[in-house]
Order: sequence, then structure tokens, then C-alpha cells
Amino acid sequence: MVLRFALCAAFVVSSSLVGICQDILKLDNQKSKIEFVGSKPAEKSSHSGGFKEFSAESKVDWQSPEKSTLSIEIKADSLFSDNPKLTDHLKNPDFFDVKKYPTIKFESTKIEPNEEEGVITGKMTMLDKTVEQQVPYKVEVTDTEVVLKADFKLDRTKWGMKYGLPKVSEQVEIKATLTFKRP
Repeated sequence: MVLRFALCAAFVVSSSLVGICQDILKLDNQKSKIEFVGSKPAEKSSHSGGFKEFSAESKVDWQSPEKSTLSIEIKADSLFSDNPKLTDHLKNPDFFDVKKYPTIKFESTKIEPNEEEGVITGKMTMLDKTVEQQVPYKVEVTDTEVVLKADFKLDRTKWGMKYGLPKVSEQVEIKATLTFKRP
């Protein structure tokens, strides 16, 4: 990896060699996960869940990481939770309305790297509404993979999910681990 960075720095001025500094990374679905935790603060209870089916792609610019991109597409119907009744309820129009809105998408618009962490800003489309979302992340890079980890809160009401307020918190904890294979 150090050699690759050195090559990028040495040859970045040569337009014929700029491609050596960029890679398209493919998701390793076996090592990746997107999970969530919803809560009822007054009852001090929570439920966990996630999505079983999603894809992601990252175009990495090794010389200028801020020029990299990330796109994620989630199959809404792959949603699961720790309670089968809750899973069914989350799939209906009170929440994700998976029959009408089968996908959730995230497209980065800005990446602010800072060593092994940073913030990705992007457009998140859910329930046919697009909202800007900031996602703090940490990244681990090895010779074989890039692991992006994000742990943040998402305000579900921005997409119109207002069912159960105020008993059910508007803030949902999201934990994602996206593992990409390096070429």
C-alpha cells in the first residue's frame, strides 16, 4: 500500500498514469452488515434489527481521498428485527412501506477524511424523499480490503416516519460495517 501511495504521489502529474491512483472497490457481502436500534425511552426498552440485502460500491481516489465516492442501495424488504411482529410492522406503511418503496439509497456528495476517520455527507433517499445525511466513519485499510465503519443516529421523522411519537424515539441508532475487497 505504501508503494501505491508513493507511485500516486510521484506520477499524479502525468495524466496517462492518474488511473493508478484510483480503484473501484466491490463490497464483500459476507463481511458487511447494516444494523439499527430503535428505542422507547420512557420504557427504557429497545429493539434491534437490520437489513440482510444491500449492495455498495466505492470509487477510491488514493491520492485525494476527498474525491472518492460511496453509493449504497438497500433492499427494504430484507429488513429484520428481534421480534417477528415488529418486523412485519416496520415493513408496513407506518414505517418503511416496503411494497411501495422497495429500495433505500445513499449517494455521497462530500467526503471529509482525517487520517483513519472522517465524515461522509450524502443524499439518502427513503420513502421517495431525499434528505442530506452526515455520517461519521472510521476506516481500516489493508493490502486486501478497506473496512468502513459508521456508528451514528438518524432522525426517522425527516423521511416522514412519525408513527409512535413521542413514545417511540425519532432517533434511530445505525451501525454499519462495509468491507470492500481491494483489486
